[in-house]
Amino acid sequence: MGTEDKQATAGATADVLADVSATATSAVKRYAIAPGYRVNVRSGPSTQYPIVRSLAAGSTVPIHCQKPGEWVSGPYGTTNLWDNIAPGEYVSDAYVKTGSDGYVAPRCA
Repeated sequence: MGTEDKQATAGATADVLADVSATATSAVKRYAIAPGYRVNVRSGPSTQYPIVRSLAAGSTVPIHCQKPGEWVSGPYGTTNLWDNIAPGEYVSDAYVKTGSDGYVAPRCA
């Protein structure tokens, strides 16, 4: 394979990867945090995990996956579901308006 062929193949591969990345990003729905609440983001699915940051009132979050953890009561009920909003970042589903008492995203691995 010549240099031009290798460059063309690399360019096509990059285009496909960019398309897959854009599709994956756009497929994740965003959900509103309960109005008037600043929500702590934790490194795992429990209040025992360290706070990594806080979400401002009026924020929206993507939910990449969900997993069971500590039971928490909030404005949207009492639940043990925790929403993964970024790598190593979880919020209790009790503070996220998903419109469901159950899973709205795949279970985290």
